Amino acid sequence: MIRPRPRSLLGVLVAAAAIGVAASAVALSSTPAPRVSPAVAATAGPAAPAGPTGATEPSGPATSMPSVPAASVPGTTRVGTRPPVVDHGPRTGNRVALTFDADMTDGMLQNLRAGRVKSYANLRIVDLLEREQVPATFFLTGKWVERYPELTRRLADNPRFELANHTYGHAAFTGDCYDLPRVRANAMTDDVARTFRAIEPYGGRQTRYFRFPGLCHDAAALAALAPLGVTVVDGDVVSGDPFATAWQPIVRAVLDNVRPGSVVIMHVTEANAAMTDEALPYILAGLRERGLVPAMLSEVLAAT
Repeated sequence: MIRPRPRSLLGVLVAAAAIGVAASAVALSSTPAPRVSPAVAATAGPAAPAGPTGATEPSGPATSMPSVPAASVPGTTRVGTRPPVVDHGPRTGNRVALTFDADMTDGMLQNLRAGRVKSYANLRIVDLLEREQVPATFFLTGKWVERYPELTRRLADNPRFELANHTYGHAAFTGDCYDLPRVRANAMTDDVARTFRAIEPYGGRQTRYFRFPGLCHDAAALAALAPLGVTVVDGDVVSGDPFATAWQPIVRAVLDNVRPGSVVIMHVTEANAAMTDEALPYILAGLRERGLVPAMLSEVLAAT
């Protein structure tokens, strides 16, 4: 179901991510578009390290597109058509999708290099999901993949984890997106394609799911993705985990709003979302009490 949401909840968060510092909370905005029910499937391939960190926008001539994805890859839509935008799956059954964004901007990279922060990779989240055998879907930026190749390989090697696309450097695809630097209109397609190329060598459960930074998108941004055969995934449950100073509000934000078919948005960027790993055990317990079962995004979005 696609419905408008207040943008104020995410404004501070995305503005902070643009410079790699500050505090915030998450909110959502969406643009109506056709929807489809992606197939439930997976692909596998050999793991390999990603390339070197690059610029937010592709420099020089546009690079080649990834090969057309097989129809069996979750999230694949017909190349050349405007991608659908989905918030959640069918409201039947008991499955919910836990999704984790892995943001990485140039400002965040500068923080790491200068020693201002220790890490934007929360290993405690991954440890817990693995220990409890909880399925999850990770929306990865290309720069995060390049900064954390070993962790990317670990995610890809877990058959309960899916890998999805969150742009190359977490730049905005619209002109009004919480002060994020903007990707040039003629570079949007290659920005997303470049991220798929960064993720694909790791194999595992690849998808054609894509999430815009700040969930900011308009008709032009969606049209730029038409050559890539993707499904745009927003979400209907906002955890508010970025820059939270306590875990309790995160738990309440999720459990007060989660329903069958929900897509929960959280973050695996430790320095910007330090309380997520503390909130996650309580979220999992609350889901069990409600009879809800975490599943991969492809399973939650599958046809009834």
